[in-house]
Amino acid sequence: MSDCVDFIYGYPSPQREVMLYLHRLFTGFPGVVGKITYKIPFYYRKTWVCYLNPTKSGAIELGFTRGAELQNENGLLNAKGRKQVSSVTYASVADINEEALLQVLQEALLLDEKVPYSVKKFRKN
Repeated sequence: MSDCVDFIYGYPSPQREVMLYLHRLFTGFPGVVGKITYKIPFYYRKTWVCYLNPTKSGAIELGFTRGAELQNENGLLNAKGRKQVSSVTYASVADINEEALLQVLQEALLLDEKVPYSVKKFRKN
C-alpha cells in the first residue's frame, strides 16, 4: 500500500470513505501521484494540485493549491479569505457532486500542465 492509503486507513468512517473515494478519483488520472506532505495527502502531477485535510469536525477539506487561479464556474470552491488556496468540505461520500468536482479537477490539472507555477518572493528591507 502507498503512504497515502496507509494514512487514509488510519481514520474512522466516514472520513476514511470520503478520502478513499477522492484518492481513487485523483489517482485515476494519468500522472497523478499521491504523497504525504506536511502530514496530509497531497496529489501531484508537475506540481501540487490538491490535498486532503481531515478536519476536527469529522469532515474532509479538499483544497486546491492554485484555487484562486481556477474559474470555479459551478461555485464549488470557497477561498475562506485565503489568497491562493480554495477548498470544498465533504462530510460524507453522498455530499460529493462528482460532475462538479471533475470539472474543477480537470481545470486544475490543465492549469498544472499548461501554466507554470511561479512563487512570489518578497524582499526583506
